[in-house]
Amino acid sequence: MASKSKKPREPHEPIDWPAEARLVVKGLLAREGVTYAALAERLQAIGVSETEYSIANKLARGSFSLVFLLQCVRALGKDQVTIEVPGD
Repeated sequence: MASKSKKPREPHEPIDWPAEARLVVKGLLAREGVTYAALAERLQAIGVSETEYSIANKLARGSFSLVFLLQCVRALGKDQVTIEVPGD
């Protein structure tokens, strides 16, 4: 799921996987109008111990686990999401 404002990647240019992962979660949050603080509360409600700060750090790195992504999806009340995987 690429941002509309993101410049197209040249075919020879390597994919920035952490940036792509970050865009997936940030896109989910934006579509739902959910802040990091609200996500932390929703995660707490399903038994996942995260803070606004820890969420911000994970997304800044872009290197979070699939488990975290699934927890975010559930905390947002979704049972499925579609993810575009960047390619050449």
